[in-house]
Amino acid sequence: MKESKFLKENTENLEKLLIIPGLQEFDLKDLGSILRRSKIRQYDNEEQIIQEGDHDALLFFLLSGGVRIEKGGKKITVLKRRGDMFGEMSIIDSSDRTASAFAEGKAVCLTTDASKIEDLSKNDRVAFGYILYRIFTEILAERLRKTTEKLIKAQEKIEQLMAQKKSPSNAL
Repeated sequence: MKESKFLKENTENLEKLLIIPGLQEFDLKDLGSILRRSKIRQYDNEEQIIQEGDHDALLFFLLSGGVRIEKGGKKITVLKRRGDMFGEMSIIDSSDRTASAFAEGKAVCLTTDASKIEDLSKNDRVAFGYILYRIFTEILAERLRKTTEKLIKAQEKIEQLMAQKKSPSNAL
């Protein structure tokens, strides 16, 4: 993994933040507080980014490439969209990492240390917290919608299999 130093509030870095869904509506000054606590990390293909069970306060935003999320060694999803966020669950509830993340190809991420929020002035802490939790709610709502759709499809498939099993035409 290659890692930059903490970022500065320059135009190029602010533009990187503005590709993240939900951040476009925020004041550039408020986004600067995120940048000052962020680094750019570059990962090679198959390099592990997050280890399931670890405990840290790093939040990741995908800038390019892809990231495969696995739980218990099983693939859950692959993130490919610029601005996709991962690693948020352990920040929301201060728990251990619930899944692992691996680079798919070369992956470049903006990494923010959410534990640094306490170092901010009161106004910056409120702005930083609001931005993060606004992003969290939007992303978690989207993921909940997708999970609900998958659950409904799985239930329908189970019902079809159960109906086939009960069907007299299957009994010979």
